[in-house]
Amino acid sequence: MKLKLHHINLATENVGRMDDFYRRVLGLDAERGGLPVLEKKKGYAGDVAFVTDGDIQMHLAQKDVHAGFNTGHIVNPVSHGHIAYRTDDLAAFKAHLEAQGIPYSDWGNAAVAGWSQIFFYDPDGNVIEVHQVDES
Repeated sequence: MKLKLHHINLATENVGRMDDFYRRVLGLDAERGGLPVLEKKKGYAGDVAFVTDGDIQMHLAQKDVHAGFNTGHIVNPVSHGHIAYRTDDLAAFKAHLEAQGIPYSDWGNAAVAGWSQIFFYDPDGNVIEVHQVDES
């Protein structure tokens, strides 16, 4: 079960303003490859801009404090943003969390087609995502 930093998600009220800031001020590029396909009819229909430094993606997502309620999940990854890791064995990682007594919210592919995602909190309440790309 290997983890690798995949993206940082920032929640915002104004996606266009954030996209402009990160591209103009920090010189990031619009991400064009490896983009997730958002499942906008399954609970989160917000706008998202994708930028990158060439290695790590940033997902600039429209803030939605109701996404957890709309999907029936405890953890809401777009109320304040999150940090995301990609794994090659999500089942093993879930077993690891369970052995540690850490609860998580299993979003499956409700937000992104082709990704199985879980979300949980660190000790200070920051949201962490771990996802695996489905092999279909």
